[in-house]
Amino acid sequence: MHRVLIMSDSHGWTDEVQTIKERYKDDVDYMIHCGDSELDFDEQPMEGFKKVAGNCDFDFRYPNELDFEVGNLKFFVTHGHLHQVKTSLMAISYRAEEVGANIICHGHSHIAGVWRVVDHIIINPGSIRLPRARKEKTYAIASWDEEGSFYVNFYDINGYEVKDLACQTKLQ
Repeated sequence: MHRVLIMSDSHGWTDEVQTIKERYKDDVDYMIHCGDSELDFDEQPMEGFKKVAGNCDFDFRYPNELDFEVGNLKFFVTHGHLHQVKTSLMAISYRAEEVGANIICHGHSHIAGVWRVVDHIIINPGSIRLPRARKEKTYAIASWDEEGSFYVNFYDINGYEVKDLACQTKLQ
């Protein structure tokens, strides 16, 4: 089973990012930060993350987007502000199609959730600092097996599962 930690929009918090990182570092294949960390690219809490720039990140070393493979899936990671994710998920879905990605991870809206658009699974982990539409400060863990079962579980900042956000689907 593959597992990936996904967080976003920590907006300057260092201790909380570090705590979550330490909680999962030996239990996940990758750690992703979808932008708006407001930390320097090489600042200690950000070490070990696949990370992108958000609209509040000004370190030029952050890329606007990343794509990479984990097992049999290709991930596309971006903050979302350049793809107008607060309006529609189609632009980000089209960009993922261009790079051949199955899984899209983004932030920007601070709204935790999972959506399927065409053949893409889109994950917004929410915000660990300033959540919108819910009170819980959240991050996500995506996991999947070789048979095509895909799971996304959300957790609050203390590591407790937010069960009503959980999602299970089949990969196509």
